[in-house]
Amino acid sequence: MPSRFGNALRALGRAAAIVPRGAAYAYRAGQAHQHFFLPVLNGALGDQLAARYDARAIQMSFRRGGRDVPVAALRLQEARLKTVVFVHGLMGDELIWQTGFQDAAGRPRFGPRLAQEAGLRCLYLRYNTGQHLSENGRELARLLQELADRYPDALGELVLVGHSMGGLIIRSAGYYGSEQLAVSSEQLTNDSAAHCLLLTGKATWLAHLRAVFLLGTPHDGAWLEQNSHLTERLLRRINLFPTRFLSNALNQRSNGIKDLRHAWLVDEDWQGPHAADLLPPRTAVPLLPGVHYHVLMGAWLRSSLPAVLREYFGDGMVGAASARGQATFGDEAALPAGTSVRTAIFPQQHHGGLLTHPEVYQYLKAHA
Repeated sequence: MPSRFGNALRALGRAAAIVPRGAAYAYRAGQAHQHFFLPVLNGALGDQLAARYDARAIQMSFRRGGRDVPVAALRLQEARLKTVVFVHGLMGDELIWQTGFQDAAGRPRFGPRLAQEAGLRCLYLRYNTGQHLSENGRELARLLQELADRYPDALGELVLVGHSMGGLIIRSAGYYGSEQLAVSSEQLTNDSAAHCLLLTGKATWLAHLRAVFLLGTPHDGAWLEQNSHLTERLLRRINLFPTRFLSNALNQRSNGIKDLRHAWLVDEDWQGPHAADLLPPRTAVPLLPGVHYHVLMGAWLRSSLPAVLREYFGDGMVGAASARGQATFGDEAALPAGTSVRTAIFPQQHHGGLLTHPEVYQYLKAHA
C-alpha cells in the first residue's frame, strides 16, 4: 500500500502542475484567437472607429488567406459554379466558418467541407459589425453586385449563409438590392457616367440568388440588447451621478449592437424620431421572390424545463420567437411567388454551437 507521505507528494505535484498547464493553455488559446481582437473591437466600437477614419475600422471585403481580397482579385474561373457566401455575426470574422481552436485535427468547419464534399465555391466575408445593420446591408448588396458584374459567366446559383447578425445583414442587402438604385446628377462624374445604367434598376445579383440560410438570426430583435436598452433608460430616469455615469457608459455600445434591439434593417428605422422608444416603429422588409429561405435555430434548454423559459432564452442569445421570425416567415399565403420557407430546430444547441453542429452541416449540404 502506498504511504500517506507518497500520496501527499503526488497530490502536491499534481496541484503544482495546474498553474503552468493552465498558463500554457491560456497562451495557446490567446495565440489561436488573436485574430478576434479587431472583430471584437469593431463590434463594440466600430461605428466610432469608422467615423474618425481609424485604421482599425474593418472595411467590408471578401477574405482569403487572412487578407482582404478585392472582387477583381478573386479570379473566379469555373463557369456557372454554385457559389456560397458566408456572413459571420456580431464580433465574429470569416474564420468561424473554417476552423476552431478546439476542433479535432483535420476536421474543417462548414465552408471547407462544403467545398470539398459538395464541390461548391465558398467565399467568406468580413465586415464591421459595429456599424448600422442597414449600412452593412447596403454595402453587401454593392459587393454582390460587383461580383455579378465582374463574373457574369463564372457566377452560377448564389447561396447566402448568415449567422446571427449576419442573417440580418443578408436580409437588409436583399432589401437594398431590390430597390431602385438611382444615381443623382450631382453624384455623376465623367468617369461614373458610363456606369450609370449599371446603377439603375434592380440589382442583377438577385437573379442568381436561390437560397438563404439564417442560423440563429434575431429576426424580431435580441433580448440581451432589449434588456440593455431598458436598463439604460431606467438608470437615466433615476438621474443620480452614479446612474447617469452608468447610463452614459452603457450607451457607448455600438450602433450595430443597438440595431439588434428590434432588428432594424433600413436607414429610416434608426433615423426616425421614435427610435429611442421602447416599442418604436419598424419597416417591414419583405422576402425576396423565388428564394428558398431556411431558418435554422437552436434550443439551448432541456425540454423538461417550462416552455416559457425555453421560448425566452431560445439558444441562449436569441429568443425562440425571434429566431423563428413569425412576423416575417409565418404567413405562407403572403409569400412572394416561388418563395419557400423551411424551419429546422436543433435541440440542446446554443447560439455558437450552430456553427459546428454536424446536423446543421448535413442540412446545409443537403439543401445548399
